Amino acid sequence: MNIDIGYVFEIIPELLTYLPITLYMTFAAMAIATVIGAVIAIILVNKTPIFMQLAKVYISFFRGTPILVQLLMIYFGLPQIFPIFNDVGAIVSAIVAFGLNTSAYLAEIFRAGLTSVDKGQEEAAISVGMTYFQSLRSIVLPQAIRNALPATGNMFIGLIKNSSLAFTIGVTELLAQGKMLASANMKFFEAYLAVGLIYWVLTLLYSQLQSWYEHRISKPYQV
Repeated sequence: MNIDIGYVFEIIPELLTYLPITLYMTFAAMAIATVIGAVIAIILVNKTPIFMQLAKVYISFFRGTPILVQLLMIYFGLPQIFPIFNDVGAIVSAIVAFGLNTSAYLAEIFRAGLTSVDKGQEEAAISVGMTYFQSLRSIVLPQAIRNALPATGNMFIGLIKNSSLAFTIGVTELLAQGKMLASANMKFFEAYLAVGLIYWVLTLLYSQLQSWYEHRISKPYQV
């Protein structure tokens, strides 16, 4: 067995120079997913005609097909149908694909969070003169966010790891650079171990941050 552990730590600084690309794709995709997921969740909760059926088809498609297929469809397929997408870069395509895929899962998470709040609270708010959106913003959403946060955090962690698929369409991020270093030095185990360690540390740091935030927002509900 010939494993060069020193090489693992030697290439980590070089790999970290590509970390901003991974984080940029992750945060941008999460922002898109959160907005779309929230809109779809509100549609599902209110059972808006027509839009509800479209939302269900949307969720079914993006949850029922592999994310890699969706990524390839958006990057290679859309320009074939709409030539204007030829000018869209690989990073933007990856962000859109990851955002759309994650939004389908977040929609169900947010829907569950919204329905977990007692309907009587919303009705009481409206009865004292608040509009639906005022009651949603001031009463329902704070509780729904607290209930949906653990599952949403898990989706974010999954998104961090799924961002590695962007290398399949030519985005040079953590995994892509690790693959190039592995091929150049024929030290595949060491290079991929270094990449894995970086992803592992990222998820550990985020998990700690999420645990701290969950504890903070739960204080008002603790007896």
